[in-house]
Amino acid sequence: MTSTAAPPAPVPARRAPAARRPRRKWRGWLFVAPFMLVFALVFIAPVGYAFVLSLFRDQAFFGGTVFVGTDNYAQVFGDPKFWDAFRRVLVFLAVQVPIMLVLALIAALAIDSARLHAAGFFRIVIFLPYAVPAVVAALMWGFIYGDHFGLAADLNHLLGTDSIKPLSQNWLLTSIGNIVTWEFVGYNMLIFYSALKVIPKELFEAAAIDGAGTFRTIRSVKLPAIRGAIVVATIFSIIGSFQLFNEPNIMRNLVPNMIVTNYTPNMYAYNLSFNGQQYNYSAAVAIVMGVITAVIAYVVQLRGSRKEM
Repeated sequence: MTSTAAPPAPVPARRAPAARRPRRKWRGWLFVAPFMLVFALVFIAPVGYAFVLSLFRDQAFFGGTVFVGTDNYAQVFGDPKFWDAFRRVLVFLAVQVPIMLVLALIAALAIDSARLHAAGFFRIVIFLPYAVPAVVAALMWGFIYGDHFGLAADLNHLLGTDSIKPLSQNWLLTSIGNIVTWEFVGYNMLIFYSALKVIPKELFEAAAIDGAGTFRTIRSVKLPAIRGAIVVATIFSIIGSFQLFNEPNIMRNLVPNMIVTNYTPNMYAYNLSFNGQQYNYSAAVAIVMGVITAVIAYVVQLRGSRKEM
């Protein structure tokens, strides 16, 4: 008789070990914790406090501060002084920002080219006004603009006329725009110049092989390559225009009848708070202006990103 061996019992399949969840590493947060702490103290906390203030109103006759909800915001949207100041900075932005950015772009392209002698000297000279504090710049240009003293008065005396009046009602906003342009052309030039220096050399070699000249290289290679820097500079300039304060506030001492307390939205909020003791309404004005600025800056960034893509 022959015996047959029983088949071996099947070995149960081993289960694959359960995938372990990656352990969260908190070391990165330790490095950014100092920045986050300072950011929360100097930005988030003041904005939150301003928002809380904007929801209340000081009742002079009834005494105390009462909760009014969105009444302060409704008052802002119906305030002609606020919208007059807003229209003024909007005109300032529409005229001054393009001129400043174009001048900065021309300066950056000229310095980046190999045809400009002493490029380092011109780079320092153009950037140097940015190192001058805004208060000092406003005082300096204010005395230059004075039609009874300074350069404007000397020119009027030399020409035998009194038509040169930079601080007149018709030229005041233009004069302030000239100060801001003088201050920030160098800053924006440095942004554009830094972006130009990181363009790959292969693009210029390909353009030269295709027979592109200087202006065609600028239009087809350099400008598309620094589009991101142009968008960043535009956003910074928009924010700076809506925050216009130092220059008109300093020059108000020279022409108090020309520059009113609501000449810009920031001046309006400042005077409401420190001169009018209307802290709650001033906070509402600041919050509304901040939201408008953020929305416009986001739209510019979104359009710039789409064009770049």
